[in-house]
Amino acid sequence: MQAPNRFLLAGAAASAAAALVHFGCIVFGAPWYRFLGAGEGMARMAERGERYPTLMAAGIGAMLLIWAAYALSGAGAVQRLPLLRTVLCAITAVYLLRGVAFVAIQPMFPGNSLTFWLVSSGICLAIGIVHAIGLRQRWRELGAR
Repeated sequence: MQAPNRFLLAGAAASAAAALVHFGCIVFGAPWYRFLGAGEGMARMAERGERYPTLMAAGIGAMLLIWAAYALSGAGAVQRLPLLRTVLCAITAVYLLRGVAFVAIQPMFPGNSLTFWLVSSGICLAIGIVHAIGLRQRWRELGAR
């Protein structure tokens, strides 16, 4: 058995950390939404106790934890998950697209700051690159079965 792939391990850690940040928004509320650049509208909804910010943060956080699990599986650190190579390709594509296509999606979220877009897009691009390298290194093993 070979050692776990360090790039996919790093991708898993990054996805898990991003999930924790999203869950932190739920716990710590409006100041976190503001600090992370989610927009004043989202922060005010959180202050009013509306469900939307919580549901969005929880949904994104849960998705990111699933992505972390798939990266761990692809790395060879945990049991193989279903459709592993296909799902890892999709995760990698989403991270890379989110990293480079923010200009196209920015108008759909007018309340988010430019800092939010630049920082979050840079992070997504970096995570996508890490996933792509790990995916490339493990391509044959991920297709086996």
